Amino acid sequence: MGELRASDVVSAACDALVAGHDTPGLQILAACTRAEADYDVHDLLPVALDELGLALYPVGSEAGQEAVARALARRMLAGELTPREFTTRIHQRHGHELPLTGRLAELDDEYDVLEYGDRTVDQVDAEVTAETRRLAARPAVPAPTDARS
Repeated sequence: MGELRASDVVSAACDALVAGHDTPGLQILAACTRAEADYDVHDLLPVALDELGLALYPVGSEAGQEAVARALARRMLAGELTPREFTTRIHQRHGHELPLTGRLAELDDEYDVLEYGDRTVDQVDAEVTAETRRLAARPAVPAPTDARS
């Protein structure tokens, strides 16, 4: 979905192997060099995900965009992103167009006008965190049965 570089996908495949998720497709994906990754990940990733029983969403699909938003939400809740960084990434990626993340885009706008209102950063952070928990808890939309298009 464009959130990670191809070399990051290869690194994740290596991490999955180390964690004990050993499949032939995952081994091939993990063996890619940085130079090969940009060319080969697109073809290798669907096979590896299928072997692992993981969903692959069509590029640009709403279900895929929602999956990325939920993954970013989990990263924020794990402390890898601040509430402001999270809303900024969501806003930049989806604007106000994706219904699932519309409120987060609005909250990103609120950060920009804090000095003109009566809300504090802590108040907006708290609302972002509550919205992020809601987003992270939302069930994933199943991927289409043939998502390789």
